[in-house]
Amino acid sequence: MSELEVPGKEANVLKGHEGAVLAARFNSDGNYCLSCGKDRTIRLWNPHRGIHIKTYKSHAREVRDVHVTPDNSKLCSCGGDRQIFYWDVSTGRVIRKFRGHDGETNCLLLLVDLYSTGLDLGDSHLVNAVKFNEYSSVVVSAGYDQSLRAWDCRSHSTEPIQVIDSFSDSVMSVCLTKSEIIGGSVDGTVRTFDIRIGREISDDLGQPVNCISMSNDGNCILASCLDSTLRLLDRTSGELLQEYKGHTCKSYKLDCCLTNTDAHVTGGSEDGFIYFWDLVDASVVSSFRAHSSVVTSVSYHPKDSCMITASVDGTIRVWKT
Repeated sequence: MSELEVPGKEANVLKGHEGAVLAARFNSDGNYCLSCGKDRTIRLWNPHRGIHIKTYKSHAREVRDVHVTPDNSKLCSCGGDRQIFYWDVSTGRVIRKFRGHDGETNCLLLLVDLYSTGLDLGDSHLVNAVKFNEYSSVVVSAGYDQSLRAWDCRSHSTEPIQVIDSFSDSVMSVCLTKSEIIGGSVDGTVRTFDIRIGREISDDLGQPVNCISMSNDGNCILASCLDSTLRLLDRTSGELLQEYKGHTCKSYKLDCCLTNTDAHVTGGSEDGFIYFWDLVDASVVSSFRAHSSVVTSVSYHPKDSCMITASVDGTIRVWKT
């Protein structure tokens, strides 16, 4: 992929959120996307045509993350009201409201991102991230209460079926494999829990981690840290393979990911820029100003050379080559 093949041309701007957009995610086939934000809503879009399709409302405070099942029939969301919602996509109905995160916490470090987006600091039980497993039967959430929690979508129970609380600060991000739950935390660690054998492996990066994502081949973990560095780890050994710099990430929860070919790393910056790095040599292949404020979220299309970005400026933007 040459520089010219990296998405950099604005194809559409999706407007409708009032205030900061905190996450934007493609669905599994890349035909639609979901966004969520400070205005307490989740929105479904056709990003390629620039069309808003549906708005989902039930959260009492900002919605911090959203994820959709592989068959696009259900979605999950989480936010500042400490709840995890399980939705039917087509009807917009809440199927279940899980009890959420309510453990005690003394997390201090990453509350600056709440100041920056003007969010209320009165509750330390925010839920930062959610993911479905590949069977869409379980949702795993990451919270400010220093825990990861798993919820059974097939059960009528609103209680977690598993709580992982070995972190020592806020858990900001979660990734799932067939047999593992991987969490990234402000305590500086990326922890992998093998749920088959009950084993935990902790990799200490020495800097607060605010986002993790997995390479498409499943061999690597990309971690965004609050020292304005992205770090690529070997998922099996924990070895640091590469570091990517140039962007600014000191105060906000910013997404990062790999392109669908795993050839490049991409992420947002607090100055409104998007960066693309070569995976192997870590050189900056492309950078451009995408938003007028902090780029909170990036999501790369599963097949095409296309990405969506979201920002504190209230917009989602679609980028193509």
